[in-house]
Amino acid sequence: PHRRARQGLGWVQDDRGIYASLTVEENLLLPPVTDRDKAWSVKEVYAAFPALSDRRLAPGTTLSGGEQQMLAVARVLRTGSRLLLLDEPSEGLAPVIVQQIRDILLQIKERGTTVLLVEQNVKFAATVADRHYVLAEGAVAANLDNEEFTQRQGELLSFLGM
Repeated sequence: PHRRARQGLGWVQDDRGIYASLTVEENLLLPPVTDRDKAWSVKEVYAAFPALSDRRLAPGTTLSGGEQQMLAVARVLRTGSRLLLLDEPSEGLAPVIVQQIRDILLQIKERGTTVLLVEQNVKFAATVADRHYVLAEGAVAANLDNEEFTQRQGELLSFLGM
């Protein structure tokens, strides 16, 4: 894992992987920077996630699920990763937090970081992704750009049992 991180791979785990006994700020200061040109400063992170700024001295154990997800994403942004992997970033979050995560992912893409997203929330994925791979029984069932994805959305929902 350490070699992958040094090569610019950032991973936001589904269990969020924050240090519960550390404060928000300590969690943000902990990760090593792999690419100074891409790394977000603590100030930039707080501007993107005002809720984290408000809770900067709070230990991880007191954060809501949405705040934990924001912190998990923010920690990876601090490293300057060139490729960001996210596993179900919208899972269990309130709609307002999902919108904030979406907005941040769009900013990340604008700054030149590649985002690989594993997500079952089709509406969320459609607003973030440029390309969509639909898996069925462990195999790629569809490989679509945004236009194709929009045209076939009804069909694709059947893959997810919706």
